[in-house]
Amino acid sequence: MEAPDFWDDPVVSQEKMKQLKSMKDDVQVLSELTQSFEDIETLIAMGDEEEDKDLIPEVEEELAAFIESFEKIRIKTLLSGEYDKDNAIVSIHAGAGGTESCDWASMLYRMFSRWAADKGFEVEELDELDGDEAGIKSVTFQVNGENAYGYLKSEKGVHRLVRISPFNAAGKRQTSFVSVDVMPDIEEDLDIEIKDEDIRVDTYRSSGAGGQHINKTSSAIRITHYPTGIVVQCQNERSQHMNKDKAMQMLKAKLYLLKQEENAKKADDIRGEVSEIGWGSQIRSYVMQPYTMVKDHRTGEETGNVDAVLDGKIDVFINAYLKWISKESK
Repeated sequence: MEAPDFWDDPVVSQEKMKQLKSMKDDVQVLSELTQSFEDIETLIAMGDEEEDKDLIPEVEEELAAFIESFEKIRIKTLLSGEYDKDNAIVSIHAGAGGTESCDWASMLYRMFSRWAADKGFEVEELDELDGDEAGIKSVTFQVNGENAYGYLKSEKGVHRLVRISPFNAAGKRQTSFVSVDVMPDIEEDLDIEIKDEDIRVDTYRSSGAGGQHINKTSSAIRITHYPTGIVVQCQNERSQHMNKDKAMQMLKAKLYLLKQEENAKKADDIRGEVSEIGWGSQIRSYVMQPYTMVKDHRTGEETGNVDAVLDGKIDVFINAYLKWISKESK
């Protein structure tokens, strides 16, 4: 009797299938790296034997491609946390700076969206509150993709922007702050007890694009957890019931992470320290005037290409953070 094909076995869960596909892709990348390394060695030997300097640019190009692929898979080995493989739920909140901060919040939302698109990840907006004059006061969105939380956990903290204000007629330099919170989208049913008397559930009208029910029914949900002060909200689902289920899932995940932090007494491992959105608490600074530089204050990583960073090129900071926490945990 012929054994059934493992990939066709209906017992294998969708999650296991994803993991197996990821491992299969990793093996393929390792195979390609091995072949690339051998090709580079052959080119170097040929150039040395024939004293052919014309091969140098080709070797340099092959080596650069090899290093890039090697770094990608090396960084992936650092994503070994309990929740790293999960999708990520990101919340952005404007802080000190009024309209400037609301505009800065929208710029960060665009930056993360561009980064996700480059990775082939899907961005699903869960809740948004527009600024009074421009930008957004807050936005919560989910990034769906392999290891999304593992990558984006590096972005939790206060982000500081320094630029000439487009909202100031005098053209003065302005400093703005925005807080970014990142948590994993834990899909399994967590064993977290939430008492009815510990929460307040508010309904309100959804805003923005999303279908005919928008602005006509109070389908959006906001849940406040009194003991911890945690507030979660969702308005993107099709019904009030679905919004409430998603918000409760987010609340349970946050409470679960909080419990893990307390047990481990290491707040930086999962959720990070909660800081005031203002001076002295930023994790990264984006300076556009009087010079251009983006610097991560935890790792020391920096670049002068602010425009590229704001266009989603943040892997250099993500990778530096993953290497940094790997060393810190040893």
